[in-house]
Formats: sequence, C-alpha cells, structure tokens
Amino acid sequence: MTETTALVTRDLHLFYGETEALKGISLEIPANRITALIGPSGCGKSTYLRCFNRMNDMIEGVRVTGEVMVEGFDISRSAVDLERLRKRVGMVFQKSNPFPMSIRENVAYGPRMAGLGNRRKMAELVEKSLGQADLWTEVKDRLEDSALDLSGGQQQRLCIARALANEPDILLLDEPASALDPISTAKIEETLLQLKDSYTIVIVTHNLQQAARIADHTAFFMLGELIEFNDTTTMFTKPAKSLTEEYITGRFG
Repeated sequence: MTETTALVTRDLHLFYGETEALKGISLEIPANRITALIGPSGCGKSTYLRCFNRMNDMIEGVRVTGEVMVEGFDISRSAVDLERLRKRVGMVFQKSNPFPMSIRENVAYGPRMAGLGNRRKMAELVEKSLGQADLWTEVKDRLEDSALDLSGGQQQRLCIARALANEPDILLLDEPASALDPISTAKIEETLLQLKDSYTIVIVTHNLQQAARIADHTAFFMLGELIEFNDTTTMFTKPAKSLTEEYITGRFG
C-alpha cells in the first residue's frame, strides 16, 4: 500500500545568526504514522520539529531557506496564517505545561478562544479529547480540580488532550516522556499508538528503545544533517550508514 505524505522539507537550511543548525534537510514524512527523530543532543532534531509549526520564528536571528510543506501547502511563505497553522499542527513539549486552571478549562481553552460557545459541543469535545489522550476515566469525576494537582504523567496526557481539542491533523511531540517514570512513559506510548490512525505524529526522542517500540519510521540526525531515514525495523537491524549503526549501538551519543 502506498503511503500518503503529510510533511515534506526540501533543501531546508536554518541559521541561528551565523550558525547553521539545519543543513539542507530533504525528507518526506508519511501520514498517519509515527515518525521518530533521533540523534545526540544539539543535532538539530528539535529545531527540525519546530519548522512544521513555525515555532522557530519566535527566536531572534533565525533565518530559514528551502521548502517546508504541510499537507501540500508551503508554510515557509511569510503570508502564512500562523494561528491557523498551529491549530492544524499541534505541539506537546518536553516539560508538561498545564495552565493554572481546572482540568476542564485546560482542554476547553483553545476551542473557546477559537469561538466555540456551544456548551454541549464543548462538553463533548472535552470528553472526546481526554478520551483520546487516555485520561478521561481517570479525571471524569474531578474535571473542576486544578490541572496542577495531576501527576506528571497525567499532566503530560492532559497537554496531549489540550492539543487534540484544537482538532489538528498533525501532532508534534518534543521528548514528551523524558521526565516521566516508566509507567507514565508506557501510558504516553500506548496513547500515541492509539492516535496514529487519526493523526500524523512526529516525536523527538533520546530514548532509542522508545523509537524502536512505537515509531513506524525513524530519522537519524547528526550535527544538523539528516544521516539516514528508513522504516524503524530496517534502521535498527540493518542501518545503511555506519554512523547510524555506531549511534544505535551506543558507541557515541
């Protein structure tokens, strides 16, 4: 079966001032799959991830050349509606960042800001989003409690629910489980596996075992360059590049 491509970069270069952080990245990321970005710290994988919702624009001195396509639309043009883009391309960060408000209001915040005022539809959306994030059964009787009272793993799943409430097509996650215990990490991974039929998911991870467990495809970055991209099984068992093999087998990184 031919895979549909959701995200594409062509000859993508990104500079922080004079420093070139991404060096001509050309990559096609398939739709409705989990793609992991791996590589040592400072290799460019988080910078690359943020290109798909233009989060790098917030950093002073950033300059980007090349193409960045989201579902066939070139978002590298200056005229792009960033608010609309970030609604379509949800983001979950390394450190969970729930708002200091109730669990319900955390999920409802984005849709309310977008103009959803119907209380019944909002209640349905809150339940659906929490359900998709595998959190509904744990919090359905305490929706008015502060989100800050949740455990770390629950807070991170709440942040996933908050992103899903905006009804995106794509979900970007920047090391979402790096600060979590093994049980919470397993919950996050299980959630992502359940979501991939409905969303294109791209995850940055330092955890090679995590990439092997959940990713359909893996991209290996090193010093701002894309070294190798392949289906995960092939990448981890028969890497095409010696540098990939050295990283996966723990000889550096």
